[in-house]
Amino acid sequence: MSAQNQITRYTLLRFQKMREQGEKIVMLTAYDASFAALADAAGVEILLIGDSLGMVVQGHDSTLPVNMADIEYHVRAVARGAAKAMIIADMPFGSYQTNPADAFTNAARLMAAGAQMVKLEGGQVMLETVRFLVDRGIPVCGHVGLTPQSVNQMGGYRVQGKTEAGSRRVLEDAKALQQAGASMIVLESIPAILAKDITEAITIPTIGIGASVDCSGQVLVVYDMLDIYPGRKARFVKNFLTDGVSIKTAIENYVKEVKAKTFPAPEHTFP
Repeated sequence: MSAQNQITRYTLLRFQKMREQGEKIVMLTAYDASFAALADAAGVEILLIGDSLGMVVQGHDSTLPVNMADIEYHVRAVARGAAKAMIIADMPFGSYQTNPADAFTNAARLMAAGAQMVKLEGGQVMLETVRFLVDRGIPVCGHVGLTPQSVNQMGGYRVQGKTEAGSRRVLEDAKALQQAGASMIVLESIPAILAKDITEAITIPTIGIGASVDCSGQVLVVYDMLDIYPGRKARFVKNFLTDGVSIKTAIENYVKEVKAKTFPAPEHTFP
């Protein structure tokens, strides 16, 4: 048996145990085989093929133009580069909102391309779809708070859950997604105290981005943490490619800071 075949890939059971033991989970976006291999070797445990590629790779001003063929292509590339990290694929806008059957067809394409899980945005309205996918063997990662595919409805990239009603809605969405069968939830751009409350209220791992150090893990867009993307920097972004370090060292430092619970710091979260 080759050394490659002996490598054990991260699983949902392992992430659940990490959550229960208080060990932080490290997620990073990846879009090609080279960056996937580099992040994998640096200790990143989950690689997300995010529809953020629409902005950082394709040059659009939102994630909305990304389609299934785009995500499928990048999943195949990342799968060829990653040996240990779990691969999660974003379901692009329009690929899962129509009905659960269409969502399953598209999710199955991404799983066949090399993903081990799919991620979709939305709370209560997505519960039937989440149940449909999970019942048919497709693990689902939810995404609540700021949901970039709804940017036009939200009036821009704005922090969510700041009011009492908004906070309650995000919390209830997270609880409902877990009940529907989601195995993980991304919490994006919500007040730190709300992210902490959600993490304590549910039992599955939470992955924060502009949320709280109290989440079960953290995710960043790789182009942001390397300060490559020329667009406006979000509050939750930190440039790890400083002082002449290599890209691999920058990613290793990101992993270390997430594990040590020093990232995100208060200046990367919202009050």
